[in-house]
Amino acid sequence: MLRKVKKWLGIEGVKLELLIPEEISRDTKVLNGKIRLYSMNAQTVSQIVIKFVERYSRGRKSEKMTDEYQLGEISLVELVEVPADEAVEIDFKLPFAIVKSEMDELQDKNLLMNGIVKAAKWMNNVESEFRVEAEADVRGTALNPFDKKAVVVK
Repeated sequence: MLRKVKKWLGIEGVKLELLIPEEISRDTKVLNGKIRLYSMNAQTVSQIVIKFVERYSRGRKSEKMTDEYQLGEISLVELVEVPADEAVEIDFKLPFAIVKSEMDELQDKNLLMNGIVKAAKWMNNVESEFRVEAEADVRGTALNPFDKKAVVVK
């Protein structure tokens, strides 16, 4: 009985780990990485969803606003057998497109405005944080394994 509950909750089940570069270029259009799956019990993964997300925040204290933008997403729909006590690695290519704000566009087009735009961003406390998230759908479990990693975009 306890074994069935553990399996249903995903305890001792599949663990997911993202293996991606810590830093990528802003000009890159595809993120190459791997997903490592490991389990104490043999299980089957039916789908893996991978997303690239930007968290854009601006403002200070009570006026702070935050938005999240999904820059890319893929679904790997294939049955993957994860044997007990063995790691399985899956390669993936995640296409994405970084969205530029009007201020970024102005900064890129006009060299004279570069300093002014940088100062305005600093005054408004504009920040972008990027992350990659992955979630696997495991047959027979209620709670799916997931992982997320921060990525520096330069």
